[in-house]
Amino acid sequence: MIRVCALVDLPPGEAVRVVGPPVPIAVFNAGGDLYAIDDTCTHQDASLSEGWLEGCFVECPLHAASFDLRTGEPTCPPAKRPVKTYPVSVIDGEVYVGVEVNEDVA
Repeated sequence: MIRVCALVDLPPGEAVRVVGPPVPIAVFNAGGDLYAIDDTCTHQDASLSEGWLEGCFVECPLHAASFDLRTGEPTCPPAKRPVKTYPVSVIDGEVYVGVEVNEDVA
């Protein structure tokens, strides 16, 4: 798991970008429910954390592709491929994203 931020620092309707393994991840507070997805739109390289959040959907700021935060599935063109989703946990008031971190053994 990687730490994202304190829960109080991610109010409803807001998003935060986490630069971490394996790729940048966007974490959203959609009306009190927390979701994490790959931060990069699958249509073109744009940060989804900078998009517009409406309910459980985020609209890409570049070409208006939309993704369901619950499943990662695109909901309208031009995106055709889903983004990866990640589990989110709140532990002692801190937000964490569950990611597998592969550590190379020398």
